[in-house]
Amino acid sequence: MTEPRARVRNKGQVFSTSDLSDFLYAFGDHTRTPASQTSLPTTISALDEILTDFVIETCHAAALSASYSRRQKIKVDDFKWVLRKDERMLGRVLEQMWKERYMKEKRK
Repeated sequence: MTEPRARVRNKGQVFSTSDLSDFLYAFGDHTRTPASQTSLPTTISALDEILTDFVIETCHAAALSASYSRRQKIKVDDFKWVLRKDERMLGRVLEQMWKERYMKEKRK
């Protein structure tokens, strides 16, 4: 798929090392030792690249969905459309949206 607007992608890490290391540990990365609280640098860089590509591709697919609907702006429904085939991910997105709406109502 081609990008709506091709931009130069910065090389290097996008997400913080500590966040990625904690994420890996939460999902069972046992390469962390008590002495070092970070995972292997190659693992962190691979995860960073995978996450960055996923976010970029998801955003481009949502932009493509918006363009099919003849809209310039991306809506939440475009992301729902992109994630429709992955039930777990779509369910998580809908759950977070429901929680946000619930918290807004409680603040009022």
